[in-house]
Amino acid sequence: MGGIEIIDLSSDDESEKVIPIAVKQEPDLVLDVKQEKSTNKGQLANRNGSRIHSVRQDSENNIFSNIPRNGLVANQWLPPGDDSDISYASPICAAPLTRQFWKAGTYDDGPACKKVTVQNAKNYLHVHPMFLHSNATSHKWAFGAIAELLDNAVDEIQNGATFVLVDKTSNPKDGSPALLIQDDGGGMDPEAMRHCMSFGFSDKKSKLAIGQYGNGFKTSTMRLGADVIVFSRHMSNGILTQSIGLLSYTFLVQEKLDRIVVPMVNYEFNSSTGSLEILNGKEHFVTNLSLILRWSPYSSEEELLGQFNDVGSHGTKVIIYNLWLNDDGNLELDFDTDPEDIRIAGDVRKIDTIPAWREANEKHIAHRFRFCLRVYMSILYLRIPETFHMFLRGIVVQPHNIADDLKYPEFILYKPQVGGTVEATVVTTVGFLKEAPRVIMHGFNVYHKSRLILPFWQVVNYLDSRGRGVVGILQADFVEPTHNKQDFEKTSLFQKLEARLKEMTWEYWDVHCRLLGYREKYPVPKAKQAELNRSSYSVDAKAANENAELRKRTMRNTSEQGSNNKRKIYESVDLHNSKKHAKEENIKGVGLSQNMQVIPSPAEQMLDQETLILLEENQKLRTKCLESEKIQEELNLKVTDLRSKIEEARGQHNLLLAQLQLLDVKD
Repeated sequence: MGGIEIIDLSSDDESEKVIPIAVKQEPDLVLDVKQEKSTNKGQLANRNGSRIHSVRQDSENNIFSNIPRNGLVANQWLPPGDDSDISYASPICAAPLTRQFWKAGTYDDGPACKKVTVQNAKNYLHVHPMFLHSNATSHKWAFGAIAELLDNAVDEIQNGATFVLVDKTSNPKDGSPALLIQDDGGGMDPEAMRHCMSFGFSDKKSKLAIGQYGNGFKTSTMRLGADVIVFSRHMSNGILTQSIGLLSYTFLVQEKLDRIVVPMVNYEFNSSTGSLEILNGKEHFVTNLSLILRWSPYSSEEELLGQFNDVGSHGTKVIIYNLWLNDDGNLELDFDTDPEDIRIAGDVRKIDTIPAWREANEKHIAHRFRFCLRVYMSILYLRIPETFHMFLRGIVVQPHNIADDLKYPEFILYKPQVGGTVEATVVTTVGFLKEAPRVIMHGFNVYHKSRLILPFWQVVNYLDSRGRGVVGILQADFVEPTHNKQDFEKTSLFQKLEARLKEMTWEYWDVHCRLLGYREKYPVPKAKQAELNRSSYSVDAKAANENAELRKRTMRNTSEQGSNNKRKIYESVDLHNSKKHAKEENIKGVGLSQNMQVIPSPAEQMLDQETLILLEENQKLRTKCLESEKIQEELNLKVTDLRSKIEEARGQHNLLLAQLQLLDVKD
């Protein structure tokens, strides 16, 4: 691994020396694998919602208990005017840092700004600190930024992560609130940490990984606060490393640097001495450490290393401090209103509806996710493994399946096409909210790789109540999300999806609105009704029988394959119980894996294929039934017509017979 530890994020050639000088690393030292196996992982609270008081290692049996917490380097500080370790020149200057995010990117040109001197500077692309702010403006919503950091933890499930913790902590220097996000994933070695702090690097090659652009960490942390410090412990081939990196907008602005500089320090555990050793040359280690101690919340190396005490044998801890304020001068993230939640301050809005319905609407999940982080986290992922838990303020976040909130659900098969080629097979769950018509919320919840991109996306603006209360859930992996994962790229496929969802909303409303007491204003033609019946799965006795058969065949397949899935893909479904039915259909999603980190087993793949086959057979049977019913109706009409003709013929016969009798009498 290369060892440039003060990172200038401006190089277009990583082989060049950046700032101040490339540092040669110490030889790698091997950690006893037996010691690694004996490490006790942090114990989490059970998943029943009880509080988690700590996520710590047992220090008595921990190989890290012998690591010294101080004494490696004296507490070095870089005086404000000391430029001996980093050389500067002049133009462009930053204005004093404001605490409000949307004003923090304002710069004034001036002669006092310091310019970092780099050898062969003409070969470098310069990234100004202002880019950190402008890049972070892609997040219009603070919770969208937090979701990016949660995605990083969820992507670590494939590396053994079992939890992610979101909580309030404090800056020990001034006592101000800070945001903590921690996971027990694989952690980052020094090179991975450097890539994390740089732009555009991503080692997530899996198709199931949520992250892909290598930009989310920078945009999300800088959107939430002016500064972030990262602690990561990584174990690979028996070698344990600890890395600390600081991305400080405050440092860059206050020191008036003209490019982004990120100080880092790295350690390696020496199993023979039971101590940590510096990976890079001491001279530059001291410079980096001095910068970190000056601009981070921690005043000594002992305090810095103490942050690893609850990380375990591997994992990452992110602390965002100097959090942004809103326009009212209050913290944008509200930690005080609810001690078990994090809210967006001042974002609770009144809903314009009749007074009797206002409370139900304001308490509904479709409204509360906008300002309650616990609610948003509960619907953020369509499905995650049972072994992975999300903790918020020390309490487990219970996943919430929006399909559980629907009544009269239908499941509509959609196959988007481009140039006559089917791009995907998507099952959309559509239904009325169980509180309808009192709750006026509506829209589609669109997921990508099981991550919620568009919550309650209103594809229609209902007129005369048409579409009110209709909610849908689907997973659209065939369209690409934008970089902030709060929308989709406006491609032709996405536009077709939007048009189809609009049709689904109106079709569903026109068929089912009478069930809620609405008057049918747009009668559904019989031909259209037949088409809807072929493409959707209504709640009736026939569908119940078919689904029961599907369940039996699926469970039999599961038994034959010996599947050891921790989460059942299919469960008993009673279509008369809309709650269970909606949940079941939404969880499966017709072969679209919602567990991003677990590669589907052959048994699961066969189940997915079996499901598609059964759905197609079900559609064919429905079509045949409709054709048979149509033939039966035609035959009934013929029978009625023939009976009418027979009656008419009998009448004529009787008339003629009477006339004949009269003629006989006259004769």
